[in-house]
Amino acid sequence: MLRRRMLIMLGVVLLIVLLLAGYKAFSIYTMIQGFSKPKPPISVAVATAVERPWQMRLPTVGTLKALQGVDLSLENAGTVTELKFESGQKVKAGQPLLQLDSAVEAAFLETAKADLGLAQLDYGRGSQLVGSSAISKGEFDRLSAQLQKNKATVNQLNAALAKKRIVAPFSGTIGIRLVDIGDYLASGTKIATLQDLSSLYADFYVPEQSVPKLAIGQPVQITVAAYPGQNFTGAISAINPIVESTTRNILVRATLANPDGKLLPGMFTSVEVLLPDPQKHIVVPESAITYTLYGNSTYVVTQKKAEDGTVEKDDKGQPVLIAERRFVETGERRDGQVMINKGVQSGEQVVTAGQIKLDNGAHIAISDDKTLGEQNSPPRAD
Repeated sequence: MLRRRMLIMLGVVLLIVLLLAGYKAFSIYTMIQGFSKPKPPISVAVATAVERPWQMRLPTVGTLKALQGVDLSLENAGTVTELKFESGQKVKAGQPLLQLDSAVEAAFLETAKADLGLAQLDYGRGSQLVGSSAISKGEFDRLSAQLQKNKATVNQLNAALAKKRIVAPFSGTIGIRLVDIGDYLASGTKIATLQDLSSLYADFYVPEQSVPKLAIGQPVQITVAAYPGQNFTGAISAINPIVESTTRNILVRATLANPDGKLLPGMFTSVEVLLPDPQKHIVVPESAITYTLYGNSTYVVTQKKAEDGTVEKDDKGQPVLIAERRFVETGERRDGQVMINKGVQSGEQVVTAGQIKLDNGAHIAISDDKTLGEQNSPPRAD
């Protein structure tokens, strides 16, 4: 009886062991089948590397300055009696802007004019009498000198009166008014700024080794933070004839039109000097490049080959495509495009989206899905 129980227990244990072993063997078999089953291709977006003329540019930064700009100030002290402009007003050359109290100078001028009139009469009589020897030549010379002195006095007082007012030295836009009627202004007091905004200067520095690439009349493109995405064109108008000894840079000035008055003096600008003779270069979309500390790379679409060198084909008879990772030498980046100096040939297809899932030699399939680029594009490090 005891032996029978033991045999039954041993049978049950053996059955359990066999069941477990069978389950484990089935699991291993399933895993092996899963690994041996070919993985589906990874969907990617591609673009063709093309060779086209590339306009080389010399990037730098600069500052805008007015074609003409001054701070209006007084040469003489006095009390403001008239203000003939408003803040932000456009004024013409010679237009009166401010008048100081000039009553004393005006009174002196009237006296001087009266003295001048008398001196002219005396000189007229003397010129008649000296001919008939009624007066001496010395007396006539005194009358002539007195006339010149009175003329000089009148001119001096006219000049003093002119300094009691300010007129616009050139046409432009006047800034915010800093004085009011009744203010007593000391000599040199600033009343406003006047800027000619019809054209502007863009002053910028370039390294001394770039001087041979520059010439008067060379075109430049200018952008400012106030108007992102908008380019303003100009041309180099002056190159400083001396290199800064501390920075080894040279000052360059470009002139650009500003008919709408959008640009203002003092704006910080990004400047690109367009270099002559565009050369042909390989260009690919910037999204095709992966930037790392170890170098820049891209995935190029190639056909998988067997050991004998023949192209492998899928069940539909189409060549099997794989991603080949290549390290590339890049150049300038502009408008979503990047110049390739080394690593990619014209006509080759590069992966522009879906690189996150790729590795060298991965099986890929070219997708027409336009949203693939938005979903799978890798981050780019500048």
